[in-house]
Amino acid sequence: MVAIGYTMMCEQATPDQLVRDVRSAETAGFDFSVISDHYFPWLPAQGHAGYAWAILGAAAQATERIPLMTFVTCPTMRYHPAIVAQKAATVQILAGGRFRLGLGAGENLNEHVVGKGWPMASVRHEMLSEAVEVIAALFDGGTIDYRGAHFDVESAKLWDLPDQRVPIGVAVSGPESCRVAGEQADMMIATEPKGELGEMFDASGGSGKPRVGQIAIAYDTDREAAVKRAHEQFRWFGLGWPVNANLPGTGAFESASQFVTPEQVAEQLSCGPDVDEHVEKIKGFVDAGFDEVAIVQIGGEHQDSFISWAERELLPAVRSL
Repeated sequence: MVAIGYTMMCEQATPDQLVRDVRSAETAGFDFSVISDHYFPWLPAQGHAGYAWAILGAAAQATERIPLMTFVTCPTMRYHPAIVAQKAATVQILAGGRFRLGLGAGENLNEHVVGKGWPMASVRHEMLSEAVEVIAALFDGGTIDYRGAHFDVESAKLWDLPDQRVPIGVAVSGPESCRVAGEQADMMIATEPKGELGEMFDASGGSGKPRVGQIAIAYDTDREAAVKRAHEQFRWFGLGWPVNANLPGTGAFESASQFVTPEQVAEQLSCGPDVDEHVEKIKGFVDAGFDEVAIVQIGGEHQDSFISWAERELLPAVRSL
């Protein structure tokens, strides 16, 4: 049976609301939760971008059961990997062993703020691989020195290590990221229900490891309102990850998606009150071999109604697949 997760979408709600929402999701019976880690929203209409790691600390204390996970953190530009390791170990302690560290090669949208430029994809994957090495070494305990092509670490040690080692996941979208994930990570993360990603992950050593997906939906009792909201806030999604990773800011996403129509968004994303329509989209991940699927409910002000509906209808329907 696939595990269904709840997404704290930092780009569409305030930090305090995100904590309240994940607490409600825990009560409603979601199996796990994930949180985005953005410096910018994708589009101005989303309107938020709180600091994910502070929210995680608050969520760890506000909840009791629900697992927490970054989906995903880039450990190469805004954050040095040694600092990511420290943050992850701390959250794992606060969460009592419920935390997983999801990592990825990042998006220019968020990483440009530190003024280091934006490397080509092959370099970003080299950086990600080195970062995972650093983080894993620090999770092992002891003092480490590291000299890589992209990162240096001098006499670093995590003085507060959790009893349960933090599992590491890596986001994938193609051969290089699948190789990094298969060779170095404990799980695969993806936002597209493509079976070939799992095959490449397996070929690089990922066989038997969990696969965690994510899907955006727009639940609403009014389908037209759901489509309108999805178009306003999520029309960037159809641009594809090669584009999304490289655009530099919300203005660029606004311009790049200006000709995307509500009808096109409704073809890609499930919208409205029909639980079967939403389940069918989620089933794509199940059919592609994913063990877990985190759901994004589009629209920060629509979380309460979504969580209540999910408890009554969506979660039972998906668990019957």
